[in-house]
This record gives sequence, C-alpha cells and structure tokens, in this order.
Amino acid sequence: MSIGLRWRTIAALGAAQTLAWASSYYLPAMLAAPMARELGMSVPTVFAAFSVALIVSALLGPWSGRSIDRWGGRPVLLATNLVFAVGLGLLAMAQGTVGVFAAWVVIGVAMSSGLYEAAFAALVRLYGRDSRNAITGITLVAGFASTVGWPLTTLFEAQFGWRGACLAWAALHLVLGLPLNALLPKVALATLHGVPPADAGGPEDEARPDATRAAVLLAFVFAVTWFISTAMAAHLPRLLQAGGASLAAAVAIGALVGPAQVGGRLLEVGILRRVHPLLSARLAALMHPVGAGALLVVGAPAAALFAVFHGAGNGILTIAKGTLPLVLFGPSGYGHRQGLLMVPARLAQALAPWVFGMLLDRFGAGSLWVTAALGMMALVALLLLPRLDASVQASDETGAHPTS
Repeated sequence: MSIGLRWRTIAALGAAQTLAWASSYYLPAMLAAPMARELGMSVPTVFAAFSVALIVSALLGPWSGRSIDRWGGRPVLLATNLVFAVGLGLLAMAQGTVGVFAAWVVIGVAMSSGLYEAAFAALVRLYGRDSRNAITGITLVAGFASTVGWPLTTLFEAQFGWRGACLAWAALHLVLGLPLNALLPKVALATLHGVPPADAGGPEDEARPDATRAAVLLAFVFAVTWFISTAMAAHLPRLLQAGGASLAAAVAIGALVGPAQVGGRLLEVGILRRVHPLLSARLAALMHPVGAGALLVVGAPAAALFAVFHGAGNGILTIAKGTLPLVLFGPSGYGHRQGLLMVPARLAQALAPWVFGMLLDRFGAGSLWVTAALGMMALVALLLLPRLDASVQASDETGAHPTS
C-alpha cells in the first residue's frame, strides 16, 4: 500500500472517530441538563442511561472485535454509522425515562464497534504488526473530539434544541461518517480466508505459558487507567477547587488537559516511537501519580502541572491500549482479544464518575491519593508484564494485505 493511501486511510478514520466520540461519549455533558428539564428526569438519571451504554459496549466489544477480525473494519464501521444514527434518532424522539434508556442501549451497541478499539482492530486488520504509527495517527486526529464536539453540540442545542442536536449528529453519521468509513481499503478476500478464526488465539498463544498472565495484567492496567481518566474527565474542575483553586482557575486549568493529551501523542510520534511501547506505557502510567503527588503536597500552585502531567500520560496510554496487545500477542485474532481485554475497562469507566464522586464528597482533594495509588498499581503491573513480542515475530504472515 502506498504511503499516500495509508495517510488517506488514517485521516478518514481519524475524522470518523472524531464524529463517533463527539456524538456519543461527549454528548451527555452538553445535553443532559436540557434533556432532564424537558423530560422531568434528574441529570444523574440521564448519566445513568449513559453508563448503561458503556456497559452494553463492554459486553459486546469481544463480538465486535471478532467481526472485524473476520470481515475487516470497513463493513463493521459502516454498519456502526447506521446504528449510531438510529440510536441518536431514538434519543431525539424519547418521551421519558424508558425511551432515554432504550436509545442509549442502541447507542451502546454502536459504541461497542465504533470507537477506538474497533478502529485499532481495523488498522491491525489492514497493516498487521506495522500499525503503531497508524494507531497514533488516528488518536492525534480524534484527540480533538471534545474540542469539536462540545461547541458543535452547544450550537446545535441553541439553534434546534436538544432533540434537534441529536438529529443533527444522526444526520452527520449518514452524510459524513458513512463516506469517511467507506474510504477504508477492503481486505483482500484470499487474505481474509487465510486468517485464523478470531476465537482461536493463534498457535503462538498456545506455545506461551505467560500469555494468560500477560492478558490479565494488561486488562488490569486498562481498567485502572480508564477509571482514572473517566473520573478526572467527570470531576476535574471540582477536584481542583477542592485543592484550593478558584472556579475560574479550575476551568482554565482543566482546559489544559486536552492540549496535553495531544502533546503526549505528539511525543509518542516523535521521541517515544523509537522505544518499545511497553516503556512508553510505563512512563505514561507514572505521570498521573507524579502530578497528583505534586498537587497534594504543594496545593493549588501545582494544579496546572497536575493537569498537564495527567493529560499527557492519558494521551500516551490511549495509544498504548492499541499497541501493547499488538506487540505482546501479535496481529492474529487482535480484534477479539482487544474486545476481551477492554471489558473490565469499560465497566470501570461506567462506574468511575459515581465512585470517584463519592470519594470526592468524603475526602475532597485527598481522594487523589486513591487515583495516585491506582496509577502506581498500573505501573507495577506494566513492570511485571513479560516481554512476549520476541516469540511472535514469526507470525507476521497473519497481517492482512489490503486492496484499494
């Protein structure tokens, strides 16, 4: 595949991911309050429906990954745009609590096969072991999903109401998302038949007694880091205020997280691409505990440092979630394995806002000791991970050879 075609694929998939994240994960932050007011619900109930979507996404993730392993990313992601459009349309028509929960269940089905894990699996299905730069590329583009999504959702809501905003995002999946995902190369039919079934991990898995231990450790790392990331996304301004920052300062400092995430991903593209992904993941896992320790010891003057460290670490760890399973286990059955590894992470993500909110109510800024400890536990797990990649170099032949 030419370099030009590869970058076209990365740009298209990155833009499609921006749309998917903006219209699902980042939607409740802007629409929960107006939706709750009109439907006579509480805002926490709206977020509970969103948590149900995350649980549905977790449970269906392995099935979605297996589908990409078998048929490639293009047909699965195209179908996902249709499911997103249906779910958002149902949300626009909801008349009460039952309708809202039902719509978010459908959106959860779309999230299971339309967010990063599916995109990573699609890239591995196309490029095999040579997917690290492509994975980094789409996270760089989609790293601006909140930057694009929140203002657009606010604009749609101001112009058309929250129902119109949902319909606008549904329309964008049809007129923009479908064409973007259609640009993904097709996987050659002969190659598709030559790939081992996704539910059979491949011969290299059977020959490695450390593989199960590595999978458990990696699933733990993903669950812990997603818990931290989601907890900070939900409560960062309030946490900074508890640490002594004013409301205006907390909002301004919280805005540093997004650019810091992109900065971390640029670091991965530049310096860290020369090192093993396991090393970059260990460095990234250390960033939140270091920033949290500074905030806990110094107080408000270290708030900006905490936001930058947390954001940069989170940005690199997002890439690690795609690259570590690839280098440790190889490309065979990647999508199915990735779906399984992310089940605990999705469940932790669904619980994080509620659990950390209770900790913040009780301990204030001291709740950071919990996330700092969890971050250190993730680092220890990464240090204990066996280096399996040396034993799977011979299995590169399972990487796909796409056609245009």
